[in-house]
Amino acid sequence: MDFVHKSVLLNECIEGLKIKQDGIYVDGTLGGAGHSSEIIKKINNGKLIGIDRDDDALKAAKDKLKEYNNVIYYHGNHDDIKEILNELNIDGVDGILLDLGVSSYQLDERNRGFSYLGENILDMRMDKTQELDAKIVVNKYKEEELANIIYEYGEERFSRQIARNICNERKNKEITTTKQLVEIIEKSIPAKFRAKDSHPAKRTFQAIRIEVNNEIKPLYQTVINSIDCLKKGGRICIITFHSLEDRAVKNAFIDAEGKCICPPGLPYCACGAVKKGKIITKKPILPTKEEMENNSRSKSAKLRIFEKI
Repeated sequence: MDFVHKSVLLNECIEGLKIKQDGIYVDGTLGGAGHSSEIIKKINNGKLIGIDRDDDALKAAKDKLKEYNNVIYYHGNHDDIKEILNELNIDGVDGILLDLGVSSYQLDERNRGFSYLGENILDMRMDKTQELDAKIVVNKYKEEELANIIYEYGEERFSRQIARNICNERKNKEITTTKQLVEIIEKSIPAKFRAKDSHPAKRTFQAIRIEVNNEIKPLYQTVINSIDCLKKGGRICIITFHSLEDRAVKNAFIDAEGKCICPPGLPYCACGAVKKGKIITKKPILPTKEEMENNSRSKSAKLRIFEKI
């Protein structure tokens, strides 16, 4: 299967990065190189560093960008951006793009176990070399832990019932396929509470995927670290698809802007606020109505931009 992925907010990201011809840019979520294929067109003497946890994505990106010789491909996690750039002997970069969440390819490639459609092995790993997968989460996590994950990451109101039924089912038989998990979820949600335009397993699958790939917990620090890696005037563009992702990015940007939280009237700043730059997007940029109609997966997307000073 080809690595096909519709890039969300593509023009807005390219414009937001303010790309310089001789700049160094990082795509921390390279995917199928949708955004990167546009970034690289604007770079002549510069360099593009593409990072991704997914080997399939890296292979697809290498093929798509094969005519360019100024791209460095790195199998790794954007959470480790400081270490990665240090390993590559790069002191600072002019721009960073993070397109968070799961790609269309990963959702559509059924044997990856991201999709709740069909019957496939429970997996959901973006990096297939890591040990933790969806099967471990579903079969080994305690009931309360499962319920909390499904509620927090999936915003699923029936999280406790789903977790309870998962634990009851796995006592009799290990849950190894997406179909088994979907059937348990469907039994756990009363028919009258099922949204007509959404699959009942969507929220739970999203929650388990986020847990497997540790998508939320490190994000705030990743954003701060990324800003630290920018050169003066460099920009970071981050696309989120989940309220918790957006909150982490928003909070990191606010803190990096160095807003003083000292009581009014204090003759000097005592809170230790340090101004790293400025927020370009006071409110997130949303997809146009046309984009949302053409790409349903863009509907929850939000773009925030920060500039280093």
